[in-house]
Amino acid sequence: MTGAFRAACVQLRSSDDVAENIRVTSDFIRAARAKGADFIATPENTTLMAPDGGAKLEKSFSEEADPALPAFRQLAEELGAWLLIGSLAIKVSDTKTANRSFLIDPKGRIAARYDKIHLFDVDLPSGETYRESNTVAGGGRAVTTELPWGTIGLSICYDVRFPKLYRALAHKGAFLLTVPSAFTETTGKAHWHVLLRARAIENGAFVMAPAQGGTHANGRQTYGHSLIIAPWGEILAEAGTEPGVILADIDPAAVTSARSRVPSLRHDRDFEGP
Repeated sequence: MTGAFRAACVQLRSSDDVAENIRVTSDFIRAARAKGADFIATPENTTLMAPDGGAKLEKSFSEEADPALPAFRQLAEELGAWLLIGSLAIKVSDTKTANRSFLIDPKGRIAARYDKIHLFDVDLPSGETYRESNTVAGGGRAVTTELPWGTIGLSICYDVRFPKLYRALAHKGAFLLTVPSAFTETTGKAHWHVLLRARAIENGAFVMAPAQGGTHANGRQTYGHSLIIAPWGEILAEAGTEPGVILADIDPAAVTSARSRVPSLRHDRDFEGP
């Protein structure tokens, strides 16, 4: 892990208009780069927040045909920046998409892909019901990859409730954990900050969580509050509910410091079940 850099989270309020979402996201990415960001991350469902799974499937593309990828790859090359496109709905069959993150390098090449492992199938006390698995194929592989400043670990939204994934990423050397999300307002109010700060503290890692925020055209409400969190648990930057950009300077040396102060990664032990 070497050198400090500036990171940015783009907060969105995406709709079901893919072309408009690409345009809006691109404008925010340009704004983040103009403020000195070297690494820029966007939320889950960057280019498509459909009213239901069927509508999402209807407006999704295969990876080869998706119009967002060439647009964002060209933008990364133009700006000379690393882009994490939090997730796109990539059609993988007639009935399912993958919820897939793409890391794009400053030459416009896809450096890594991650398919969301844990799918959001819940019935909330508010009456909201979500069955992501009805139309989404879950991933089966944890992903780390390299930035110029060190190793990062990829995840998406509901994954944040499964600490074992982040422990595995940290043990593979990840100094930065990304959690692009579209948290519901209900669960966000209750759990967003504490879950993300916990993942940072327990692994001694930076956490970047770009989010969807506000009331979308289809009536869905997302929590917003994109966060950049330091390895000791301090919140370095936080958004409200409006679309925009937050930035923070990231020094990987802070990870070394946090992990030396509380060396819990070295203290993991196997144990028998109850």
